[in-house]
Amino acid sequence: MQKKLLFSQELLQITISRLCQQLAENHEDFTNVVLIGLQPRGIYFAQRIHQRIIELFGCDLPIGNLDITFYRDDFGRRENPLKANSTKIPFVIEGKNVILIDDVLFTGRSINAALNAMTAFGRPKNVELLTLVDRKYNRDVPIEPKYVGQTVNSIQSQRVLVEWKEQGLAEDNIWLVSE
Repeated sequence: MQKKLLFSQELLQITISRLCQQLAENHEDFTNVVLIGLQPRGIYFAQRIHQRIIELFGCDLPIGNLDITFYRDDFGRRENPLKANSTKIPFVIEGKNVILIDDVLFTGRSINAALNAMTAFGRPKNVELLTLVDRKYNRDVPIEPKYVGQTVNSIQSQRVLVEWKEQGLAEDNIWLVSE
């Protein structure tokens, strides 16, 4: 197994700040904007984005977590059942500008499921996708992020391993792993 480091702790912090600046360019005062992180690992990235927006701009946006387990198109096709996570969206998204946040965009199926799951909380005015790693050339559905930390040209046999301190690790690292 080979591992190539995509993000070190320092580069991750720089990338988060850059993404927050890009968000501010498109949402000047963050009025009517909410953040939603996808379970399980997208929530850690969403919390980092949320915290940095507070530090940089002094505005506290609503933030929530969305579980897509029962909206996945492969839910009933797995040998081992998926374990559901919690959804916590303590606000209505009706008419809001939603920033949907996930750590890695691969086939686009998870984002498709998230779009379906969000309808239980209202009809957003707009949905923008923010992702830390965009794995190009692997889409099954036509979904593209508006905000990207890093684009990676990867092949099917590779995977992106995201390690967050919040998971009990010593430091944050994001790896491209080849088997």
